[in-house]
Amino acid sequence: MKHIKTVLVAGMVAGLFPATLFAQDSTTINTGSAASNEKVQVAFRKEAKRDVLGAVSSVNVAELLKQNYTTYSLEGMDALAAGFNGNSMWGMGGYLLLIDGIPREATNVLPTEIEQISFLKGAGAVALYGSRAAKGVVAITTKRGQQGKIQVNVRANAGVHTPKAFPKYLGSAEYMTLYNEALRNDGLPAMYNDEAIYNHASGKNPYRYPSVDYYSSDYLKKTYNRYDATAEISGGNETARYYTNIGYQTTGSLLNFGQGKNNGSERLNMRGNIDVNINKYISANVDAAAMFNTGKGVNTDYWNSAANLRPNRFSPLLPLSMIEADDSLAQLLVKNSNNIIGGQYMLGGTQLDQTNPIGTIYAGGTNRAISRQFLFNTGVKADLGNMLKGLTFHTAFAVDYATSYNLSFNPTYATYRPIWNSYSGTDRFSLTSNSGDKFGVDGNNGIQSVSNSWYRQTIAANGHFDYANSFAGQHHVSAMLLVNGYQQSESGVYQRTTNANLGLQAGYNFNHKYYVDFSGALVNSGRLPEANRTAFNPTVSLGWRLSNEKFLANSPVVNDLKLTASAGILHTDLDIPEYYLYQGYYTGAGQWYGWKDGTGIQATESRRGDNPDMVFPKREEVNLGVEGSFLNNLLRVQGSFFVNKMTGMVTQASALYPAYFTTGFPSSSFIPWVNSNDDKRVGFDFAANLNKQLGAVNWSLGVMGTYYNTTATKRAEIPMESYRFRQGKAVDGIWGLENLGFFKDQEDINKSAQQTFGTVKPGDIKYKDQNGDNIIDIKDEVFLGKGGWYGAPLTLGVNLSAKWKNLSFFALGTGRFGQFALKNSSYFWVDNQDKYSVVVRDRWTPETAATATYPRLTTANSDNNFRSSDFWMYSRNAFDLSKVQVSYDLSGQLKSKKIVRELGVYVSGFNLLTLSPERDVLQLNVGSAPQTRLFNLGAKATF
Repeated sequence: MKHIKTVLVAGMVAGLFPATLFAQDSTTINTGSAASNEKVQVAFRKEAKRDVLGAVSSVNVAELLKQNYTTYSLEGMDALAAGFNGNSMWGMGGYLLLIDGIPREATNVLPTEIEQISFLKGAGAVALYGSRAAKGVVAITTKRGQQGKIQVNVRANAGVHTPKAFPKYLGSAEYMTLYNEALRNDGLPAMYNDEAIYNHASGKNPYRYPSVDYYSSDYLKKTYNRYDATAEISGGNETARYYTNIGYQTTGSLLNFGQGKNNGSERLNMRGNIDVNINKYISANVDAAAMFNTGKGVNTDYWNSAANLRPNRFSPLLPLSMIEADDSLAQLLVKNSNNIIGGQYMLGGTQLDQTNPIGTIYAGGTNRAISRQFLFNTGVKADLGNMLKGLTFHTAFAVDYATSYNLSFNPTYATYRPIWNSYSGTDRFSLTSNSGDKFGVDGNNGIQSVSNSWYRQTIAANGHFDYANSFAGQHHVSAMLLVNGYQQSESGVYQRTTNANLGLQAGYNFNHKYYVDFSGALVNSGRLPEANRTAFNPTVSLGWRLSNEKFLANSPVVNDLKLTASAGILHTDLDIPEYYLYQGYYTGAGQWYGWKDGTGIQATESRRGDNPDMVFPKREEVNLGVEGSFLNNLLRVQGSFFVNKMTGMVTQASALYPAYFTTGFPSSSFIPWVNSNDDKRVGFDFAANLNKQLGAVNWSLGVMGTYYNTTATKRAEIPMESYRFRQGKAVDGIWGLENLGFFKDQEDINKSAQQTFGTVKPGDIKYKDQNGDNIIDIKDEVFLGKGGWYGAPLTLGVNLSAKWKNLSFFALGTGRFGQFALKNSSYFWVDNQDKYSVVVRDRWTPETAATATYPRLTTANSDNNFRSSDFWMYSRNAFDLSKVQVSYDLSGQLKSKKIVRELGVYVSGFNLLTLSPERDVLQLNVGSAPQTRLFNLGAKATF
């Protein structure tokens, strides 16, 4: 807080200086055509789109929403904004998201509230935001009221979610058969006899011989619904303008039994943005928003349990009709039970499943996850033109508060293990007096519990003097002197997240033809030693509009063409994971040492060494850009090429220090965190839009793309085989063993390199000995492919729209290429007593050795098979048809527009289709709710 106060005071004093810089007469800037008047949000100001430098993409969400209804603020932006791949800008990760200039979350705003989203990618575009913005900024600008009559926009939607895919697991009989096979593979006797397997397969008594499918219609619905409604009210006059948004949405759940039927979520959001002209020279804004979210759920993770509970373990429900007539104990238990399901069933269980997801959903209580968020910001703009023409002062202040907690009722419940008997082919069960037949007790104290309380507070403020003027109608000058800071406090986190910086911007363009811009910031970070906590971030951007040169001025092909170049250095603390890493750290919670007399002493151990010379990591970048329109604005293009380096990233590099700097026992280390690692990214992005009317149809086609390649240019590594070096390989690399198929037999094992990851048998995976030492260990791991931790290396987006009379069509697709992953979930890696999925059907056996695609089954730990290797790697290349919407404008059919001025309806589909060789894997969620398609019907009206 001390540093923020210092920066704020210094900035306000420094902000007085621009008044003396340009004390000259000037004329009004020539704004040119209507298209050139379009404004784009950049750092702390809006700028004419034609004059923007520094690798910036923008999306007009308010206009897009007319043909593309969306449910999330950043939905589809990877197909609409060049350089943004959904996770990062240019593959850097960790971008700063701002809503109306304040650090917030994308879920804090709904699409109907948004006017524009700007994606600030280049170093010059983000420099003024300081250290925390060094990897890009997503700037969301909300709608504001306009002078004119009151306008009311109403929108309502009703949608149906349908699951794309569920995991496919084996039924009880097949599972038991294959588990016996796994036991035989391990030299152990079978667990299940043929009669038991037959009985489970027959289905004649699913309560005695269960085969529970947790993804069946017994527990899940085929679809669930989603509804939302929004009302926007705006208007005002020359003195005051207002915009309000009130919305409500509710979403259901797939669970179809017990308390799970009531699962779902609700959200109520309210926003009010007010702009007031206090007098001729001073204006102000006051914005406030509130979100109330409530999630209704049960006290169990059903999806995780569904992916792990074996189908034959127990029957969740026991029918009362099958209790032996003379079992008085069972009758008494039924009479005294609080949990007779539907008047027909008791809850089943075992010693291992005393509580289970089915029982908990029926009788284990409910919870509500409650979230409240309040956003407030205000600002003042002062026109200081009487002091210096073109000089203004802007200041903004914001306070946000978010809190969440859980309210739950946690009753206990009993489950029962039946003792089955058969009488003339009729199955009946009893409950003996043995306490082992009943687990737990039915009880409900009626007390509501509060848990998982959390809060976060954000305080942000900035102030800046802006100067914008023109001389002789050709020389356009701009400047800004800025102080900016924010601080976030979070429950359970001792150290606040802080960003504070001073900024300076100076720009000049001659007749919108030649441009130069300097943007820089003095940044400060408490994550560094006191002597190294400040640094300066300089950036320079240049622009040249070739279309204004004589040799292109009358070109029938080129309407507009601008080249840009930018370079800069941004110091950042984003890659310093914690505070005080520069300080050595000792702990008294070390190893206990005892003596013969029974006394002892607890050791003081070192966890890291000091590094008073730690400095900021840096983003060093050069980027080139081009944008233009051609053939009478038929085609518009924009693109950027970039080379950036992240240097001096901090790490605790053991390779740089002698081995005795760290010990395993006691667990101690004197190795400090140092500026060591460097990364490099090289890539490009592009956007092309084609607009053409063919007959009576207006067509628009947009194609976006982002490609980047990463290289770990510097790593502190112990000398080893060259193929093992991370340096020189992709930053997002997947490393593992290279497989050679399965061991055929014992002779094959004997002739091969020794595997060190446990005992191997025929049918286990054989690996390549990379270094020829006849031993398979971690020294044989090699680079396998790019994991795409910050998004796929190549992202492509396509959007198509067509309008014919009152009917319009919109489609959006996204392709992702060059990214790999491992099939390493519990669905694929199966050993011990894990649940078996259908993938094990292709397991290795002596009979299927030639065609098997899965290792042999085992009841032991399969460390050899289930580890990172190319055997489990798959390509994530895919193209998704993300959206299709058809809209019809009914406005022309209104008899009178005095009340309803506009009216329209639309149908839309979300996440409709995935084209990929690995579609089944990409659409599969294991241990969580399934991916869904959404089919939506909507209507909108303007009053």
